Amino acid sequence: MLVLFAVLYMAITPYNELQLIRQGSGAAALSFGGTIIGFSLTLASSAIYNAGFLSFLIWSGVAMLVQIIGYFIMVKGIGNVPEQIKLNNMAIGGLLGLTGLVLGIVNAGCLS
Repeated sequence: MLVLFAVLYMAITPYNELQLIRQGSGAAALSFGGTIIGFSLTLASSAIYNAGFLSFLIWSGVAMLVQIIGYFIMVKGIGNVPEQIKLNNMAIGGLLGLTGLVLGIVNAGCLS
């Protein structure tokens, strides 16, 4: 589920996170890394609190949806995010990453 989410997340963003990270973009690393960690927290919580695989899959899907909606809300609110990430704006990258982390923490808390 983590790999599926990472691929899906990279597909929805209008910039190539891995290419930017390879080029040394801290903004892309913060944004992508924080979101992946946030999603992982929900996966871990789901694995702990759900007895069945179907429940795990449902919560994983919910977590993916929340992360993606959160990204689009932040993009809309901040404006010009793709260009700022490409310019290595650490403040924007950090804010996106922290948003993904916070959403993951809230999702994980909803499972406990």
